[in-house]
Amino acid sequence: MEWEVQLIEWIQQSFGSFGTVFGKIFAFVGSEKGLLIALLLVLFCWKKEAGFRLGVLLSAVNSWLPMIKSAVLRPRPYMQYPDRVEARQLVETGAAADDVAAQGYSFPSMHAASASALYFGLSREVRKKWMWIAAVLVTLSVGISRTAVGMHYPTDVLAGWALGLLGIGIFALLEKFVKKEWVRHLLVLLSALPGVFFVRTQEYYTSLGLLIGIAAVIPFERKYVNFKDTRNIFAMILRPVLAFAIYLALNKLMKLPFSAEFLESTRTAAFLVRTVRYAVIIFVLIGIYPKVFPLFEKIGKKKH
Repeated sequence: MEWEVQLIEWIQQSFGSFGTVFGKIFAFVGSEKGLLIALLLVLFCWKKEAGFRLGVLLSAVNSWLPMIKSAVLRPRPYMQYPDRVEARQLVETGAAADDVAAQGYSFPSMHAASASALYFGLSREVRKKWMWIAAVLVTLSVGISRTAVGMHYPTDVLAGWALGLLGIGIFALLEKFVKKEWVRHLLVLLSALPGVFFVRTQEYYTSLGLLIGIAAVIPFERKYVNFKDTRNIFAMILRPVLAFAIYLALNKLMKLPFSAEFLESTRTAAFLVRTVRYAVIIFVLIGIYPKVFPLFEKIGKKKH
């Protein structure tokens, strides 16, 4: 719709470089790395079980949305209006701006959906007024940032917000009516699997891998690791920092056997490798890495 293009033009022209910086900051907040950092902080510094619930919710929402994107097939604003909309923050910075497999489709916005699902989901866990206010501000900022950088139309963002909140509602109903956790996880996974037959974008296979990994690692962690929540300030710093470093290292290490051309292609094998890579990464982060947590608890404690 013309008004959407005009609004994006107005935002980009009126806010200039500030709009670009604002857009890039909050684009990161709603990106893969930004969401992972937020999830690691909840999981390792606050409440493990809350982190589990949010991890499954976020992975599920981000698996559903690419299926909608691939059904609607709406190009990004800068793709349709290259003379009027500037692409200021690509989804995959290493890929071409017009590479749909890497950059994805426009409707709905996964950043907006992820932000609303994660931060309003977190608000349900925290149950504090300040958290609800923070969720509103962060979600609004992430959504607006997507238009500021030219990656989404306003209606993409509105739909993303709505679908993120819908995901919270679906999970609330599942928790109410399906008492066994493994059955809930199986139902969610089954709901995400149809995308393998028609989705040809990287974002779907990333999220599918995360969903498979976290669904598998939760029972494993409880049985064989069972790390405890901590209030040791040194442990609260080390846990997420080292986890993020492991994520970066594993992501790079697991790419080494393959060429960049293969990894960025739309071949089924490349998508399968991507799914396995992210499933392994999340499994290691939650199911193996926490084995070292008892060592962190000793830091800063006085010897008697």
